[in-house]
Amino acid sequence: MTESTGRRRAPAMTPEQRREMIVRAALPLVVEYGTSVTTAQVARAAGIGEGTVFRAFGDKEALLDACMAEALRPDDTLAHIASISMELPLAERLIEAAEALRGYLSRMGAVAGAMAASGGLRRGDPTAPASREGESPEERLRRGNDARQSSLTAHREALAGLFDPERDALRFPPERLAQAFGMLIMAGGRSPDPISSAELVDLFLHGALTGSGPS
Repeated sequence: MTESTGRRRAPAMTPEQRREMIVRAALPLVVEYGTSVTTAQVARAAGIGEGTVFRAFGDKEALLDACMAEALRPDDTLAHIASISMELPLAERLIEAAEALRGYLSRMGAVAGAMAASGGLRRGDPTAPASREGESPEERLRRGNDARQSSLTAHREALAGLFDPERDALRFPPERLAQAFGMLIMAGGRSPDPISSAELVDLFLHGALTGSGPS
């Protein structure tokens, strides 16, 4: 058997796999160049021809929409939170969850910020989904709001599960604590000198006062 006949070709990608591969290659470039990134740059990063990019997405705007959608997609973050061991102390569980959520928010902000800075965003909310054929602006806005609400609910439910083993010792239900903790994480990342995840969790669990502080 010769080398050419003995070597097996790698299985061809499905259209969806090819789109995912292109988006993974494009995301760092979008963060660096914003909407000024070219399809030629994306093709080089992905190791494919530029025509393959257009066959997968039609045009650059569709590719940028896909990049924003990928940055917003919470699946990996939710899976990370779900995988946190319940055998860990509560504080360690929350620190790991905070790190995962902060990473998600950082990636999302980096993509949206780069696109905004380059001045090429669609009108309105940069995180809104791409328009569908025949869809009114109101319908698109409603669909975007529904998607964001679904994501927030999924994150809140994932965080609530981390509090559940200590349910009997909690001052509030896990769902309420999860909502408050999520808000604290989002607010904590906006400072030029952000509080660390460990400090944030300590503050959340034990408050601002020391044991000897005023009541």
